[in-house]
Amino acid sequence: MGAIWSAISTVASVFPQVPKPERKPGLSEKLVWTATALVLYLAMAQTPLYGIASGTADQLAYTRIIFASAQGTLMELGIGPIVTAGLILQLLKGAEIIKLDFKKPEEKALFSAATKVLTLIVTIVEVTAFMIGGQFGTNLSTSVVIVIMTQLLATGFVVVLLDELVQKGWGIGSGISLFIMAGVAQQIIWNMFSVLPAGDGYLGIVPYLVNATATGHPESAIFRSGQLPSLFILLLTFIAIIIIVYVEGIRIEVPITSTKYRGFSGVYPMKLLYVSNIPVILASALLANLMFFSQFIWSRYNPNNSDQLLNLIATYNPQTVANGPIGGFLYYITPPRGLEALALEPLRAITYVAFYVVMAIIFGRIWVEIGGLNPRAVSKSLLDANVQVPGFRRSEQSVEGVLGKYIPVITILGATFIGLLASVADLFGLFGTGTGILLMVDITLNYYKMLMKERLETMMPQLAGLLGKT
Repeated sequence: MGAIWSAISTVASVFPQVPKPERKPGLSEKLVWTATALVLYLAMAQTPLYGIASGTADQLAYTRIIFASAQGTLMELGIGPIVTAGLILQLLKGAEIIKLDFKKPEEKALFSAATKVLTLIVTIVEVTAFMIGGQFGTNLSTSVVIVIMTQLLATGFVVVLLDELVQKGWGIGSGISLFIMAGVAQQIIWNMFSVLPAGDGYLGIVPYLVNATATGHPESAIFRSGQLPSLFILLLTFIAIIIIVYVEGIRIEVPITSTKYRGFSGVYPMKLLYVSNIPVILASALLANLMFFSQFIWSRYNPNNSDQLLNLIATYNPQTVANGPIGGFLYYITPPRGLEALALEPLRAITYVAFYVVMAIIFGRIWVEIGGLNPRAVSKSLLDANVQVPGFRRSEQSVEGVLGKYIPVITILGATFIGLLASVADLFGLFGTGTGILLMVDITLNYYKMLMKERLETMMPQLAGLLGKT
């Protein structure tokens, strides 16, 4: 393992990196750097990728929101490679396959270097898979393949640097969270205000409503056919946001006392959404990968839907491959979007929701175990911080027993909730998708807390310093 880390350090040493600021930037300066990173991301998301064929099936449609990607642009892969690389390394660390102490700056830097190297490896693997699967067109020449690979590798490295810029203290939060939030917000705004023509008028619901009111038919904006934005879906989107904000505040508080400072007591809060959005991210990624590989297998070995065994997995219409499967197992675990589709295929909607919720629960339980969130890991962290639960012995077994009454339950309840909300939202076609809304609200709330902390440090630095020490 030492030789591997040495090789990673050597490779990463040739990469440029963003230095930490020598002095702590002010809030205004941080906002400028954060806005700069966001503008660069949006510019890359609008810059066409040179050398690819237009009008190809979008095999990444299910993960565009999660990975902040845009088809046919420099952000074709979005933050997918860096998220995948980080997730792999976090899982390996959580399972103690790799052992690093983040309290040591050199080991934390080594983890960051490994993330960079693995990100570029994942980028190469994903681009190669898309080439084989026809995501960028067919019969590409060697020179075009090299050009596409170079563009996406360069973009992937720029994304790594932008995330590093924000995380190292120049900006606020993390670049990954910033890009996801911007992508979801952009899609919601697009569905609300776009003036592009659609089948029955404007695409955006606001200009459509204005036009419908001017022509004397405002009621037509309540429901629209063809999965177009409507007032009903806009209302459901706002309701979903309100529900998520409310549930984010629900938590269980376990009383704790300090063994180091006499008289100090407090609570250890555990949110109902204990595993955050990780389960739905993993469930969405699983579904997207299943779709991608099923399309690849279908296009190579079953383009005429003549193989009965492969038909059990999925069948496609050659003219509408991008719209998803038309039969097989995968057909019943993909959502029928829109009110008309729901009315026609209620069984498919039920199987999709059931699959999504079950996957969210499974991934939630797995993440708690390997992500250092299980009762044993949390009890050890509390005891290491000189904290114990009053009325119980100061031992890992006692604290683990108390936490064991709550953590498994809130893991299942939280995963069930976000699985239900994300899947049902997808069925109705909410703006930004259900998973996207969950991510956006969670990230927005975190940014609000960080901004309040930054403002406190700017206005009352002595108080902020005191709070930081306690």
